[in-house]
Amino acid sequence: MSTALLFPGQGVQRVGMGNDLYKEFSVARNLYDKANNLLGFSLKDLCFNGPQQKLTDSRNAQPAILLHSYAIFKELGDKLDFSVVAGHSLGEYTAHLAAGTFDFDDALHLVRFRGELMSSTKNGTMSAIIGLDPNEIQPIVDKTPGTVITANYNSPDQTVISGEIGAVREAGNELKKMGARVIPLSVSGAFHSPLMEEVFEPFRKVLLKTKIMKPIVPVYSNATAEKTTDPDEIRKTLTQQILKPVRWVDILQNMKKEGVDRFIEIGYGNVLTKLVKITLDNVETINISSPRQIRGVLEER
Repeated sequence: MSTALLFPGQGVQRVGMGNDLYKEFSVARNLYDKANNLLGFSLKDLCFNGPQQKLTDSRNAQPAILLHSYAIFKELGDKLDFSVVAGHSLGEYTAHLAAGTFDFDDALHLVRFRGELMSSTKNGTMSAIIGLDPNEIQPIVDKTPGTVITANYNSPDQTVISGEIGAVREAGNELKKMGARVIPLSVSGAFHSPLMEEVFEPFRKVLLKTKIMKPIVPVYSNATAEKTTDPDEIRKTLTQQILKPVRWVDILQNMKKEGVDRFIEIGYGNVLTKLVKITLDNVETINISSPRQIRGVLEER
């Protein structure tokens, strides 16, 4: 059996996340305390006590989600056998951290900076389109005046569009007429679109200075949907990820083509587990989010 580890992205954050891990596991306690020292504020208190609005801010949500997923991963230690990793948007950084591409200090600072840049854009918006095939959505997106693109290919019937507020709204109205459910997303900008150009260069400069090591297993890129272990390629695709669509469906399908038949989601909630079930047939899915689930894996092995 070939196993992939999957790591969730922004949107799963909830007040209280990690509190149970901190109380029960020494590895989690050490990581949360270390994160506080590295960042210079109590990310732990924000995760455990909120408020939700502040935790949802990209500058806080991104390090919080990475920290939570990585604490679970480290607690499991060598109990997990896996051959590839991937993460959804922000989760790609957690995947690289788990694969050894970054050390913890660099990864935490990198996603905090990424979150700060994305939080500061205040430029554009995003909407989830549910119930239509991406091939039905694309012609509407293409003919809508202004800047709007398909930004996230999450599952065969769940796609996200991103761009200028008016263009996203107009495309959404047309897609509603075709029977889609359109859900505006609470985001500060048009992520994974050309409107993120203003944050591209400052982030690229920081990423150029960040040490990138060869990962111990291949990591799938959101931007290309292909796996790689090449540090130069990783640096390039992580920078592109800010502007490019998240090709999650292609990642999952490529994994299955290459023999992956078990998918383990590590992190808060089960968003990615649901997407795997919608996208792929005849595969095993496991979600590890709580102390009970962690204990189950530790006792099983």
